[in-house]
Amino acid sequence: MKVTFWGTRGSLPAPLSAAAVRAKIVNALVKGAGHGLDSADKAAAFCDAQLSFAEAGTYGGNSSCVQVDTGGGEYLLCDLGSGVREFSLSALARHGPSRPQTYNVLVSHVHWDHIMGFPFFVPAFIPGNRIRLHSCHPQLERAIRNQNSAPCFPVEFSQLAASIEFVPLEPGRPYEIAGARVTGKLQLHGNDSYGYRIEKDGKSVVYTTDSEHKLDQPAEMAAFAEFFRQADLVIFDSMYSLADAASVKEDWGHSSNVVGVELCQMAQARHLVLFHHEPIHDDARIQGIHRETMRLEQITRSGAPLQISAAYDGLIVDV
Repeated sequence: MKVTFWGTRGSLPAPLSAAAVRAKIVNALVKGAGHGLDSADKAAAFCDAQLSFAEAGTYGGNSSCVQVDTGGGEYLLCDLGSGVREFSLSALARHGPSRPQTYNVLVSHVHWDHIMGFPFFVPAFIPGNRIRLHSCHPQLERAIRNQNSAPCFPVEFSQLAASIEFVPLEPGRPYEIAGARVTGKLQLHGNDSYGYRIEKDGKSVVYTTDSEHKLDQPAEMAAFAEFFRQADLVIFDSMYSLADAASVKEDWGHSSNVVGVELCQMAQARHLVLFHHEPIHDDARIQGIHRETMRLEQITRSGAPLQISAAYDGLIVDV
């Protein structure tokens, strides 16, 4: 499987400001002084060798949308945040408007940051496309239809030209979707959310966002460790620090990088991707959290190494 991240922020989109772009440019110019950067190739090589990811790039600002390529003829996405617009433009560029496609979407829950991209999902406007919205959440159809209606949006749901289906799922029951085996799990979050385990040809990806985990509830931790069991990739909600998650933001429905490492170590998972970044965190802070998490994994490791990545818009992971 190949996993592409189109949106990685939590709660709401967080685009890079003009001031932040300028600060990156100023920093790069200062660091590049005296290096003879008189061509694009030299400048690119300098950025690759001398600047960190946070200095030369950005983790992005779109809200949750992840594509899982299962090798079949149908698309499989997780969530419909603002990143789904970028995905849809890419798909349209690949196929053009005259070649109908089937788009399967696993929706974790109906909070706005996870469905806000649907009104701008270009395939929904094109006749012949088939869009299948799968979710364990009982309010999905109501939320999507209400979002595409006055006064929220000028294009009514009934005006969308694609064939759109709402497919209810039961937690704990496996389903065949886009050539993969998909199983949902209820998560602790306001108004409920659901994680999904996606399996194909002996490989597994777990998409788990908007989920809070209580360290003082060992049975709950063990249940999620089993859901993550030996997963090749775990896409994990690490929005808060452990201190915030256990104090001022307790019961807000999100988790931390520390808990992500603990659960993946318990599950003997192979690769943890920090996801659903806090919108107030800038690129330097997210990079810092990534480095801190890698160090935490090293000092707590008792078995095979756990690979740690920080998700960014455009990240591609082969599973």
